[in-house]
Parts: sequence; structure tokens; C-alpha cells
Amino acid sequence: MAGSATPEKSTLLHLFAGGCGGTVGAIFTCPLEVIKTRLQSSKLAFRAVYYPQVQLGTISGEGVVRPTSVSPGLIRVLKSILEKEGPRSLFRGLGPNLVGVAPSRAVYFACYSKAKEKFNSVFVPNSNIVHICSAGSAAFITNSLMNPIWMVKTRMQLERRVRGSKQMNTLQCARYVYRTEGIRGFYRGLTASYAGISETIICFAIYERLKKYVSDVPLGPSLPNGPERTSTNFFGLMVAAAVSKGCASCIAYPHEVIRTRLREEGTKYKAFVQTARLIFREEGYLAFYRGLFAQLMRQIPNTAIVLSTYELIVYLLEDRAK
Repeated sequence: MAGSATPEKSTLLHLFAGGCGGTVGAIFTCPLEVIKTRLQSSKLAFRAVYYPQVQLGTISGEGVVRPTSVSPGLIRVLKSILEKEGPRSLFRGLGPNLVGVAPSRAVYFACYSKAKEKFNSVFVPNSNIVHICSAGSAAFITNSLMNPIWMVKTRMQLERRVRGSKQMNTLQCARYVYRTEGIRGFYRGLTASYAGISETIICFAIYERLKKYVSDVPLGPSLPNGPERTSTNFFGLMVAAAVSKGCASCIAYPHEVIRTRLREEGTKYKAFVQTARLIFREEGYLAFYRGLFAQLMRQIPNTAIVLSTYELIVYLLEDRAK
């Protein structure tokens, strides 16, 4: 009986640890996510880039020229939000984020753990192919289940209201999406999320490789002439998570911009490839990297917090279970 209960306890452990890690990370990095989403928005790009180019082109007699990818920086967007909307706007979307991040991280880590067990029996145990297949499978399932919540979060982060005016809460935003776009509206940007699985695969492939070098560090014998104790090096895990997420974000970042554009209300962006072509034609290739700095500032510490919290809880609870 004890042997049959172990897999269930293990799954619950990974669910709990993943949920805790995701919640802690979401709270600390919410303001940077709001800024990143605003920088990715076509509305910011249109105001900051397109109009000046039209005016310059018209004055010079050369007609309308193709806009360049120059957009406000992170500090400028931060100041604008604080001045026009107030500090509370930096936490727009935190509600659905907290509602979604715990279950999404819980589902992801549980699926990743289960998939790893399955793929270890098919491929060379703990090889790169195992980590890649496990991460891809977990990301696919998580994205499919959680896209409606992330859709509402993005809409709330893009909503601009004058300071002091009443803003939509999570339920009001969800009702508005359903009323105006129906059920399909909640799945806008899902194709871009699937494209973003590549980021997850790259991140976990690098992370698992680095983790091998930092996971077990000798602390010395617990007793004279006794067995050597080992403990997970959590600072090393945070560094490994930060490096892996930074590399993955730089490689796969364009899908984030495309996803944000697809989730905007009343825009011309309809499909993944069509959006990519439109952005490139109208704003240039640099537009695919708008908000990358804010993303790195948010994602690197967020991933480090999430993964290290997850590893810490798993380590402590597994150790206690023994």
C-alpha cells in the first residue's frame, strides 16, 4: 500500500511546490510584466513611432515612410503609468495572474515530473531528449488549459484609464471578452503560446544541464567519522535558472510580441503568421524585440524565484517524508 501511494504523494508534492513558486514569483515581478506588455502593444508603437514618421515624411515632401522601431524605454513607460494612472496600475492583471499562476505552475511541474518519468523509460534516463520532450509536453498541456486566464490578464494590463477612474476587475473583464468576442476570444494568442513552447524547451534543457553541476554540494560530515551530508545548492539553482531563462528569452522572444498583439482588442492582427508579417512590414524586425529588457528584468528573477522555491519545497518535504 505504501508503495502505491508514493506516486500520488509525489504528484501532490510537485503540484504544491510549483504553485507556491509561481505565486511568489508573480507577486514580486508584476510591475515589470505590466511595463513589458505595454511596450509590446501596437498602441504604444503607433503613438510613439508611426505618427512622427508620417509628419516628417509629409513635411519633406517624400510622402509616408516606413516607421522605424524606436519606442519609449522602460523608465519612460514607468513614469507615464505612475503619472497618468497611478501606482496601482503597475499591478494590473495581478488578480488573474494569482488565480492562474498557482494552478498553471502546479500543472506544469506535475506534468513535467510525470512526463520525465515516462520518457526516462523510453530514452536514455535524464538525457537532453528526455528534458526537451518533458518540457514541451508540459508546456503544451499548460498553455491549452490556462490561455483564457492569460488572455484576461493581458487585456487588463493593456487597459489604460485616467488616474482615479474605475478600472475593470477580473470578472468584469472576462464578461466583457465573452460578450464581445464569445468563447473564441479567450483563446486569442494560443498559437503564439504554442510557438513559445520552444522557449520552455530551451530553458529546461539548459537548466537541467546546469543543475547537474550545482545540485549537490558537500557540507562536511554530520558527525566525526560519520557519513557526509549533502544539500541542494539553492543559490546555484537560482543562477542556473536565471542563465537558462535569459538565453531562452533572447532566442524565442518574438512570439511574446506576436501574442500580445493577437490579444489586443479591435486590432488588425488575426493570425500568427499574418501578425508576424504585418509587424515586420510596418515596424521592422526590431519591433519583435520591444520590451525585451523589461522581460529579462522580470523573467530572470521570476524564473530564479519560481524554480528555487519549487526545488526548496520539494527538497524540504521529500526530506521530511523520509
